[in-house]
Amino acid sequence: MNVQIGMRIPPKIGDEGIQKTAAWAAEAGLDVLDVSNLTVEVKEACSAAGIGIGSIDAHYTAQLLSRDEAKREQAIEMQKKQISGIAELGGKVLFMCLVPEDLTLPRREGFALFKDSFPEVVKHAEQNGVYIAIEGWPGPAPHYPTLGCTPEMWRAMFEAIPSKHFGLNYDPSHLVRLGIDYLRALTEFGERVNHAHGKDTEILTDELYECGVLEATFGEKYDFSEGSWRYTIPGRGAVEWGKVAVRLDRLGYNGAVSIELEDHSYWGSIEAERQGIVKAAQHLKQYFK
Repeated sequence: MNVQIGMRIPPKIGDEGIQKTAAWAAEAGLDVLDVSNLTVEVKEACSAAGIGIGSIDAHYTAQLLSRDEAKREQAIEMQKKQISGIAELGGKVLFMCLVPEDLTLPRREGFALFKDSFPEVVKHAEQNGVYIAIEGWPGPAPHYPTLGCTPEMWRAMFEAIPSKHFGLNYDPSHLVRLGIDYLRALTEFGERVNHAHGKDTEILTDELYECGVLEATFGEKYDFSEGSWRYTIPGRGAVEWGKVAVRLDRLGYNGAVSIELEDHSYWGSIEAERQGIVKAAQHLKQYFK
């Protein structure tokens, strides 16, 4: 398979600066870095380390889903400007998590705002050779307002915007916690996968008995959890990565699988983060290399 393994930069590793981060990532055998900003400095640091650029974070998504029309119009222009800048530096994938400005915004209303804002943004991305990848994190409790985290919503969004320059960041960890068949989702929507995250979810059966799928009333036991599940590195959760790899290969996917480190066992120090990234990469390389 022609799939690259990369990472979103965890906080302690990132505190070392982009030059040291890129150098360590290359030494760890990674192929790409997902970055929050693509600048000349970032590009040069990655090039010097022999490592590529995976995705680049979008900066204006909350305002693109604002109820305020003037804010949406301004955000459209700013997002188009970011896309142009990314393209000039050779970036290809713009990562978005579509969390609205108002965290109580019903998803149906958010979808209407999406249909108003996004066609112009996607058209500009298409003209510049940039591919948008939306993340399936459902957003903060209790309203879970994020667009693009369920097959129901993906179907409607892709009908509204058929361009493949608007697609998915495939992250099975979110689908597992939501009870959605992550392999079936990949079969149905795989042709719209523009990027992927290497992250897993463990279902905590004792906690599921205690609080069901609701948030734990008295606080969750682990970081990166809401009670009955917790995010983990690949290989420590429910995702069968071999099956994911087979389906991505069948689809001809040749992008990256970037490790998103959200696992309490590998958090809190640079040593723990590095250990988590290395273990995650070792697991993924069994199937993607």
